[in-house]
Amino acid sequence: MEDNIEENSLNKQREILISKLKNRGISEQVINAVRAVKREDFIPPRYRQFAYVDKPLPIGDNQTISAPHMVVIMCELLEVQRADHILEVGTGSGYHAAIMAQLLDGGVIYTIERSKRLAIEAMKRLPSMVEVIVGDGSLGLPDKAPFDKISVTCSAPQVPPPLLDQLKSGGRMVIPLGRWIQELYLIKKTNGVQKAKKGNVAFVPLIGTYGFKE
Repeated sequence: MEDNIEENSLNKQREILISKLKNRGISEQVINAVRAVKREDFIPPRYRQFAYVDKPLPIGDNQTISAPHMVVIMCELLEVQRADHILEVGTGSGYHAAIMAQLLDGGVIYTIERSKRLAIEAMKRLPSMVEVIVGDGSLGLPDKAPFDKISVTCSAPQVPPPLLDQLKSGGRMVIPLGRWIQELYLIKKTNGVQKAKKGNVAFVPLIGTYGFKE
């Protein structure tokens, strides 16, 4: 009985969040992805009641699950297509990859996580078209490149050259840049490289060869 009450409450909270996301002009395709993925399944049990508060939440290992509005904004900027070959840097809980997976049909996502614990947990939650790799995300995955889209969910000091090299011509990358003051950038690889600022953000740092040092 209590489980049903909690589930009903979370469902109502999800719909309230979805209404707010619609007011931001988010596409129906992305809204349906949010509705299909239960955020409460991607966070520690003690934060379950806050699953649909539109804020980041801690998931351990000094990492967070991004606020839902940030996840959908990044998906919108990427313009994910059904057959896309996608690289994600920073798996975290797996929630962001799960949302993108809902937008695919015949596509694939490779997602890199430096925390082995988080990677193992994410593997249990994600569908078969998502492959989780433990490693240095700033190096990308040259053996799986090129990618139609690259989504970076941690902030880097600059765009890592390997990621830019692995982005297909005509491809898109979203990446936050900066340490203390961060901005989200949309990178388009068309007739050269185009960078556009998309607003101030707050992400955990990208740790790695082309990221920040621990």
